[in-house]
Amino acid sequence: MIKKLVLVFIAAFAIHSYGQEGTASPYSFYGIGSLKFKGTVENRSMGGLSIYNDSIHINLRNPASYAGKNMAAFNNESRPVKFTVGGSHSSINLKSDTESDNTSSSTFDYLAMSIPMGKFGFGFGLLPYTSVGYKLESVNGNGDTENKFRGEGGLNKVFLGLGYQIIDGLSIGIDAQYNFGNIQNSTVEFLYDNDGALLEFQTRENNRSDLSGLNFNLGLSYKKMITEDLELSSGITYTPESNLVSKNTRSFSTIRTNVVTGQEFEFSRIDTDLEALGLLETDLILPSRFSIGAGVGKPRKWFVGAEYATQKTSNFSNELYTSASTPTTYEDASTFSLGGFYIPKYNSYTSYLKRIVYRAGVRYEKTGLNINNESINEFGISFGVGLPVGNFLSNANLGFEIGKRGTTNNTLIQEDFVNFRISLSLNDRWFQKRKYD
Repeated sequence: MIKKLVLVFIAAFAIHSYGQEGTASPYSFYGIGSLKFKGTVENRSMGGLSIYNDSIHINLRNPASYAGKNMAAFNNESRPVKFTVGGSHSSINLKSDTESDNTSSSTFDYLAMSIPMGKFGFGFGLLPYTSVGYKLESVNGNGDTENKFRGEGGLNKVFLGLGYQIIDGLSIGIDAQYNFGNIQNSTVEFLYDNDGALLEFQTRENNRSDLSGLNFNLGLSYKKMITEDLELSSGITYTPESNLVSKNTRSFSTIRTNVVTGQEFEFSRIDTDLEALGLLETDLILPSRFSIGAGVGKPRKWFVGAEYATQKTSNFSNELYTSASTPTTYEDASTFSLGGFYIPKYNSYTSYLKRIVYRAGVRYEKTGLNINNESINEFGISFGVGLPVGNFLSNANLGFEIGKRGTTNNTLIQEDFVNFRISLSLNDRWFQKRKYD
C-alpha cells in the first residue's frame, strides 16, 4: 500500500514539474481560460464519455460513481480503495490564412482518491479546471509589431464528494468544489516615429485577477441487466450556476524591450485605482452544466455509449477584460460524445494482450466562444489502452487524440492538435480481514 501511495505522489510531482503552462492555445485569452478538465484519461480515450462506471476506475465527472457495487471487482469481492493521477502533453499547429507555427505544453491534470463505505462512497482530489497560456502579437500595416499580449494562470478545483446507493444499480452523489487560482495578463504597446523607427520606450498594461468561489456538482448513475448478457448503463449530472469572486489589480509600466532577446526592462509603474472604477472586486459567473448519456455492453467485455452535455456559457461575462478590436460574445456550449471499449478476456492468465482494455471515441464540441461572428468549435478522435499493472485491480492508461479547434475564417486561428495522455489507476483493499497473520 505504501509503495503505491509513493508511486502516485512521485508521478504527480514529476508531471506537474514538467509542465510550465497548462495550455498554449491563443483562445485561452478569452474568459477564464481554456477548459482544461474534461474527464479522466479513460473518459477522454472514449471521446469524453463519462457514463460508464466500474469498481477499479474513478469517474470524476459523476459523483454518483463513488457509491454502490457498480461492477464488483472480481469474484464479487468488496470494492477497493481507488487512487488515480493523470497528466498530458499537447502539440499544436497554429495556422492562419497567411502563416503557421508550432507550440506545445505539458501539464498535470488530476489527482484523486475514492473510498467505499458500504452503500456510501467518498471521493476527493485536486484538478486544474481551466488554463491560460498565450503569447500573441498584432502588427500594423508596415509589418511592425503594434501590440504584444501575454497571459498565464488558470482556475483550479479541490473537491470532496459523497455518493449513496439507493437500490442495487441506482446511485446518487454530490461534489462540493472549491475553486481558486489567478489569471495574469499583460499588453505591451509599441510606438514608432514618423520615419517608422521604434521608439526607445514602450507602455505595458498589467492585469491580475485572484479568483475564488464554491460550486456543486450533482450526479445520478443507473445500471441494469436488460438481457442475460447485455447491461444498460446511464448517467445524468447537473452543475448549478455559481459565482466566482475576482479580486483585481491593474497597473501601467514604462519599459524598454531588447529587440534581440525580447527581454523587458521596467523603469516606472503606476497602479490604477480600480476601486474608483468599481472593478476592484468583481463577480464572474460559472455557468450551469447538464449532461445525460446511456450505453449498452457486456460486463467486463465491451461497451458502447453516447453522451450529450450543454452549458449556459451565454451567461458568462468579465467586466475587467474587454477587447474592442476583436468583437467577442459567449453563446451556449454543447458537446456530443460517442465511444466505448473492448476487452478480449479480462481474467486471462496466459495472455497479457487479452487483458488490455482497448478504447476509442469521437467528440464534437461547441465551445461557447464566438469571435468575429464565428463560433469556435472543436472536434477530436481518440484512442487509448488500459495496461494491467501488478494485479488485476491496477492499470496504466494511455490515451491519444487528434483534432482541431477554431477556424481560419475572418482572420482567426485554427489549431490542429495532437494530445498524449497518461494516468495511473491504483487500487487496494483497506478493509479486508486477513486469513493468516
